[in-house]
Amino acid sequence: MALPLLLGQLLALMGHGGAFYLEVRELEEKCFIQEIPDGTVVIGNYKTELYDPAMEKYQPSPQWINLFVFVKDPENKNLLARQYGPQGSFTFTSQSPGEHQICLHLESIRFALFYDGKLAIHLDMQLGEHTNDYAEFAAKDKLTQLHLRVQQLVEQWREERFRQTSESTNQRVLWWSILQTFILVATGVWQMQHLKSFFKAKKLV
Repeated sequence: MALPLLLGQLLALMGHGGAFYLEVRELEEKCFIQEIPDGTVVIGNYKTELYDPAMEKYQPSPQWINLFVFVKDPENKNLLARQYGPQGSFTFTSQSPGEHQICLHLESIRFALFYDGKLAIHLDMQLGEHTNDYAEFAAKDKLTQLHLRVQQLVEQWREERFRQTSESTNQRVLWWSILQTFILVATGVWQMQHLKSFFKAKKLV
């Protein structure tokens, strides 16, 4: 971790973000430190590439290469820990001022890469007044939150429906058991009365 953090300290000199280029291996984590004021929106636009030995150059990564982003604030609290596709953007908002640690690594979710497979990350960090697309990202975040909320409501509805169905089934089973018990008791009483009447008729009692 010392080498990535050393790299991060150099990158941290670029106080308002900037464009970075990183060459990595699969699962190799690269971290850098960014000085960020509190309440600052940070947007990272990125694209990843996979080295093609036949072409002897980097090519856009296939869809089964994912970028993992981890962000910790100065108090070592997680601000972001998510998996993204081979190209896109991530965003977070700082909660306290100071040095934020941003770590990235690439991972194949479909095929294992060759041991010498090389990957590259192009990253453009935008902070504060440079985040011209904040409204777009905020809208996406709201849509994501709405989607998650809808999923939660659907799951709650399914759980409630299952609970109601289970309770209804249990209640019907209970009433059926009570009805069976009542029928058995009533049948027993009727048989006793019938036998008693029979014995009286035969003058055995």
